[in-house]
Amino acid sequence: MRTARNKIFFWALLVMLLLIGGCAGYVWLTLNWSFSDGDRAGYIQKFSKKGWICKTWEGELLMTTAPGVVPEKFFFTVRDEAVAQKINSLMGKKIGIHYEQHKGVPTSCFGESQYFVTDVRILE
Repeated sequence: MRTARNKIFFWALLVMLLLIGGCAGYVWLTLNWSFSDGDRAGYIQKFSKKGWICKTWEGELLMTTAPGVVPEKFFFTVRDEAVAQKINSLMGKKIGIHYEQHKGVPTSCFGESQYFVTDVRILE
């Protein structure tokens, strides 16, 4: 009787460890392997640190194509504090951002959007 319980406990523990490891591996993969990357240019309209437990920088970039045309909003997330400080220092100026798109991130704890900004530069 005792060995049957030990076997059940062993297999249950093994299954739990595999599930936890698989979930952690999936999260790591979605955060470190980008689906696409690119650049956008415009003006920061909104940029703030948000979240109850996991705080991330969330922003809106207004992209204007021509004067008088309604600008398109590009929603993005910043996880790097140095990049966030750089964006804060360039508010009100036309900037270019480089982003990576990470699809399938399982929770909004890592960011509200799937576009993670990795670099920012001022445009003249």
